[in-house]
Amino acid sequence: MKKIILAPDSFKGTLSSIQICNIMKEEILAVFPDCQVTALPVADGGEGTCDCFLQALPGEKVSAAVKGPYFEDIESFYCLMDGGRTAVVEMAAAAGLPMVKDRRDPLLTTTYGVGQLIRHAVAAGARDVVVGIGGSATNDGGAGMAAALGVIFRDSEGRTFVPVGGTLKDIAEIDAAPAKNLLKGVRLRAMCDVDNPLYGPDGAAYVFGPQKGADEVMVRQLDEGLCHLGALLARIPGKEQVCGLPGAGAAGGMGGGMYAMLDFDLTPGIEAVLDVVGFDSLLPGCDLIFTGEGRIDEQSLHGKVASGIARRARKAGVPVCAIVGGALDDGLSGAASMGISSILTINRQAIPFSQSKDLAPQFLRYTIRNLMQLLRACGS
Repeated sequence: MKKIILAPDSFKGTLSSIQICNIMKEEILAVFPDCQVTALPVADGGEGTCDCFLQALPGEKVSAAVKGPYFEDIESFYCLMDGGRTAVVEMAAAAGLPMVKDRRDPLLTTTYGVGQLIRHAVAAGARDVVVGIGGSATNDGGAGMAAALGVIFRDSEGRTFVPVGGTLKDIAEIDAAPAKNLLKGVRLRAMCDVDNPLYGPDGAAYVFGPQKGADEVMVRQLDEGLCHLGALLARIPGKEQVCGLPGAGAAGGMGGGMYAMLDFDLTPGIEAVLDVVGFDSLLPGCDLIFTGEGRIDEQSLHGKVASGIARRARKAGVPVCAIVGGALDDGLSGAASMGISSILTINRQAIPFSQSKDLAPQFLRYTIRNLMQLLRACGS
């Protein structure tokens, strides 16, 4: 083994992607000390996304004073890479669910601080902005974020205001021109791994509202607000299909707002990660790629981390081994045709997750060490 790439997602509830990379690298080098090991921890767009990018690429975290989920003053951050040209923003750093603790109310929370982070990054010189939109505490359709970037919202009496989940119904007019001018020449992408529409039974309010503190009455209010916002967004030339757009319902409808008002591309998280870190340029000369997730099932083979990596690796003729933190599901026969050569679980004992999660580090070490020893014995 001369060159190995590590690109795992986290094992939810047990190990972060950075921890997994560190363990894998130690065990690979214990058997192949001269191997070139490149670690690319993968995040899903939620909390920890910036740390994963900075683990893979040189860059810096930049502090910024912005508004939090309840318009309170907070100290937040984003990261700059590629000599300051590329910025990665975590929605969770300004409007994340953990930030509200027990005070969950998506009728009142805002994404305003997320827009301030984007604005700060653009003012600093970023011309490629990637926003991770996982883990939100909001249901404002991205209106707060848009307002912070210059989008003007007016009510029926012509008064300007910053909409939140409970006041989306009051929007009568949207003027996105000031924000479009601010962001002219900037590539804008959102890391989006859900395919929910903006509103309706499968939309943002009904699917994600309850975990953000919404009861049945609030869910209906939020959904009606998103329906009203969607009707306005659909009037924007070229955005007529926004309400049913896969991913429009991500982050409390922020996906739809980003797409319609600011021309963001909604990109599967793994594709955005691989593009930013220059994954394809790392493939020449690579002998093996390790990826993995806490659990791999049929869904993982359609748009998730393992499938995204395997698709690119297959074109370059590089084998991929997926390491799984939990049990393996049936129905994975299509993995090989997608470019995943092998799927291995680190589970060594038939014990409950409550017990096995604490053993995950040593189970992962054992699995990688055994596999490396086998490869060495086979002359790899």
